[in-house]
Amino acid sequence: MRTLIVEDEFTSRMQLKYFLEEHGSCDIAVNGTEALAAIDLANKEKKPYSLICLDVKMPGMDGNELLTNIRAMEETLGVPPEQRVKIFMTTGVTDPKSVLKSFYELCDEYLAKPVDNVRLLALLKKHALIQ
Repeated sequence: MRTLIVEDEFTSRMQLKYFLEEHGSCDIAVNGTEALAAIDLANKEKKPYSLICLDVKMPGMDGNELLTNIRAMEETLGVPPEQRVKIFMTTGVTDPKSVLKSFYELCDEYLAKPVDNVRLLALLKKHALIQ
C-alpha cells in the first residue's frame, strides 16, 4: 500500500505516518500544492497512491478543494472508478454539512480526529487496502 498523508498539523501527521507505515510506504505533504505535485509525480512514474489521508481544514487550498482536483485529475487520466485512489478525509470538523460535502466530492471515508487506529485499520480492510 502506498499512502500520501496531507496534513498541516505535525502531531496528526506523525500519528498517521507511524500507524500507516506498518502497512506500506508513506509520503507526506503539508498542503494542497505539495499534495498535487506528489500525486502528479506518482502518476507519471506509474506508481499511483493507494490511499490519501486528507485533512479538511488547511491553509490555502482546503481538503475539499484538493479532493475535487484529485478526482478531476483521475478523470482526465481516464482512471476507472474502481481504480481510483481511496481518499479518507481526516478532520476535527464533524458537522453534517462538511461530511456531506466531502462525500459529494467523492471521498471514500470520513474520520474524526484524533483518528482511532482500530477504526482506521477496519477501513483499510474494508477497502481491500490490506488483508
